[in-house]
Amino acid sequence: MRVLEFWRYPVKSLQGERLAVAEFGPEGIAGDRQWALFDLDTGFGLTARRVPELLFAAARLRADGGVEVVLPDGTVTTEDTAISAWLGRRVTLRDAGSAPSRRRYESPDDDLAEGAGSTGRWHDWQGAPGAFHDNADGRVSLVTTDTLGNWDRRRFRSNVVLEGAGEVGLIGSRVRIGEVVLRVGAPIPRCVMVTRPQPGGIARDTSVLKTIHRERGGDLAVAALVQRPGTARTGEVLEPA
Repeated sequence: MRVLEFWRYPVKSLQGERLAVAEFGPEGIAGDRQWALFDLDTGFGLTARRVPELLFAAARLRADGGVEVVLPDGTVTTEDTAISAWLGRRVTLRDAGSAPSRRRYESPDDDLAEGAGSTGRWHDWQGAPGAFHDNADGRVSLVTTDTLGNWDRRRFRSNVVLEGAGEVGLIGSRVRIGEVVLRVGAPIPRCVMVTRPQPGGIARDTSVLKTIHRERGGDLAVAALVQRPGTARTGEVLEPA
């Protein structure tokens, strides 16, 4: 399998950046999920499960290692007041180092229900420490073009898009891309986020998650941990390590 794309998402649930060259550290691609927005009134970290509008803003790393947010109207900002005005709620942008170690998020009780996230009951859950990944057992996500089929890859926010088929067969193995060695762990369970609309003509589509549950047991893509940091480039071949 050959690497077609690398993606970094500096702010959780915002649009990210496509990379030709990716630097991997212990927590995944450098800068990935290193910031998140928190609701100042509830204390919850915000995701597009609860606030689908997040997917219409983008985040990008600055040359100094900081982050900036690009709002849907093109405004580039780092100011909580501007982001709060856009979302219509009081929020603050926090980096992984300054955020509380216990990060609480919300998800609908029934991801498969029509209108999940707008009606019905919600539950809270605890995310990973460090970078704002959902699960500490997965700091890098990989998916193949065969698994994606006709679905837009951006629905699934994977870090590594591979040409070919067979990412599930990598589970339990060590693989290398360039200088980087990954230990591939479990498949990734999917939630209502994959149904959300996004810029570029990605419409709301509840059939995506229903199909994943019906045909794949609710999972799509695989998670991995970095065992040897380093540099990887698009076009390189994923090989056993």
